[in-house]
Amino acid sequence: MKTALITVGSLLAIVVVGIMMFIGINNKIIDLDETAVQSWANVETVLQRRYDLIPNLVNTVKGYASHEKELLEEVTRLRSQWGQAKASGNADQSAKTAGMLESALGRLMVVVEKYPDLKANQNFLALQDELAGTENRISVERRRYNGAVAAYNKYIRKYPGSIIAGMKGYERKTPFESAPEAAAAPKVEF
Repeated sequence: MKTALITVGSLLAIVVVGIMMFIGINNKIIDLDETAVQSWANVETVLQRRYDLIPNLVNTVKGYASHEKELLEEVTRLRSQWGQAKASGNADQSAKTAGMLESALGRLMVVVEKYPDLKANQNFLALQDELAGTENRISVERRRYNGAVAAYNKYIRKYPGSIIAGMKGYERKTPFESAPEAAAAPKVEF
C-alpha cells in the first residue's frame, strides 16, 4: 500500500512538473510573439510618420522640380501602396513597400541636389530634417523588430519550444528586409 502511494505520488509529481513546464514554455512563446508584434507596431508608427511627411515634401519639391514628375508620382504611388498594405494587415507587403518607398525617397533627395534654391528653402530644410529624423527612427525600430523576431524564431525552433510551438501552430516570423533597390547608393550628378 505504501509503495503504491509512493508510485502514484511520483507519477502525479511528474505529471504536475510536465504541465508546469508546458505552461512555462507556452507562456515564453506568447511573450516572445507579443514582443515581436509590439516591435512591428513600433516600426509601423514611424513608417506612418514618414507617410504623413511625404505629401509636404513632394509638394515642396514640385514647385522647384516640376520636370521630375515621374519620380514624384512614384513616391506618391508607393506612399498609397504602403497605406493599403498597412490597412490590409499584411506585414510582409507593408515591409516590402516601405523598402521601395525608402529607395524612391533616396532618389528624390538626389534630385534635390540639382536645385540650389530648393536646398535653401526653409520649409524644405525643415521637412528634410524631419524626414532624416524619421528615417533614423525607422532604422532603430527595424533593428528592434528584427531582434524580437530573431529571439522568437530561435525559441520556437529549439527543443522543447519547437514541440509546443508545433502543437500550438506558432510559425516563424519574417524579419524586416530592405528592398533590393535600397542596396544601391543613389548617384549624385551635377
